[in-house]
Amino acid sequence: MDLGAGAPVLPKEVTARSWIVTDAESGDVLAAHNAHWRLPPASTLKMLFADTVLPKFPGTERHKVAVTDLSGIGAGSSMVGIKEEETYTVHDLWLGVFLRSGNDAVHVLSAMNGGVDQTVKDMQAHAEDLQALDTHVVSPDGYDQPGQVSSAYDLTLFARSGLQKKDFREYCSTVRAKFPGETKKNDKGKTSRETFEIQNTNRLLTGDTDVSTYQGIAGVKNGNTTNAGATFTGVAERNGKVLLVTVMNPEKDEHNEVYKEAARLLDWGFGATGKVTPVGELVPPKGVDTGAQAGASASAGSDAPTSTGGRGDKASASPVAASTASKDGTSGIGTALAITGGLLVLVAGAVFLVNRRWPLPDLMRRRR
Repeated sequence: MDLGAGAPVLPKEVTARSWIVTDAESGDVLAAHNAHWRLPPASTLKMLFADTVLPKFPGTERHKVAVTDLSGIGAGSSMVGIKEEETYTVHDLWLGVFLRSGNDAVHVLSAMNGGVDQTVKDMQAHAEDLQALDTHVVSPDGYDQPGQVSSAYDLTLFARSGLQKKDFREYCSTVRAKFPGETKKNDKGKTSRETFEIQNTNRLLTGDTDVSTYQGIAGVKNGNTTNAGATFTGVAERNGKVLLVTVMNPEKDEHNEVYKEAARLLDWGFGATGKVTPVGELVPPKGVDTGAQAGASASAGSDAPTSTGGRGDKASASPVAASTASKDGTSGIGTALAITGGLLVLVAGAVFLVNRRWPLPDLMRRRR
């Protein structure tokens, strides 16, 4: 890798089996390590689920949960606390998916979409449209299943595609929200339904005892299962630059390690932007007209040798993501704050082209 004058060296304390740092707007791959390794994705696969299913239902639609809606949820799954025979809005369900990584919310939305099997087919078809060729979907919630794999490259594509949608952006950047509880009847026969607070499990959004809220963070999704280990895709903005990072399965077994490594890679990326020669480029989805010469660079996507001792394999042109804009449906309660400067970072506004490549909407910044 040609670091260039004044470019920072890659962080040494990155132990993930696979990772990638990209410019979210141009699609340039700034650095990568085993970015096309096919690994269990855990709940980061919910980004593909959301990107596939979000456009199908308005946030105001209401759904009464049937017993069958919650069948087939894997043992030990993360849950938001959905109850049978209770009614929820689609907005509620998506908050459960993004904040609590609720497999119960995923299964209810899948039932609305024609069932788990249909949803898996839809997700696989969408992955193929995005040219996410490293991904094989078996379960819509990312729960460990034989043969279910994705890659750091593909997860980055799913995030980049999802961020085209206003409601996706708002859900993935929401820190905390109120979620409907169970309907109860008092001794006088009157019913009431209180809410309880849910908080995002993305520690770069919320912070933790050993992790600070990351400056400029605006999503996207984390995951953790026995087979996958910890996985994470994040998007952050600083000084007009928007970066995506994906980290899969750190070997170092420390609390919140996946967030610590993601933060180190983001710090490096912001310091290296404009000082390094990109090692590849995210490819556009099928059917997207990126203009002349875009196709010539679409097959780059190579993995670069890194200070973590990676193989530096040449990557096949594994896919990027994008789908049609969904209906705006959420207000985003408690959205992610970039702590330094008190800036609220949300992706919004008109689409623009960057170097004839597949575009990402402009990032709008506004004071809290």
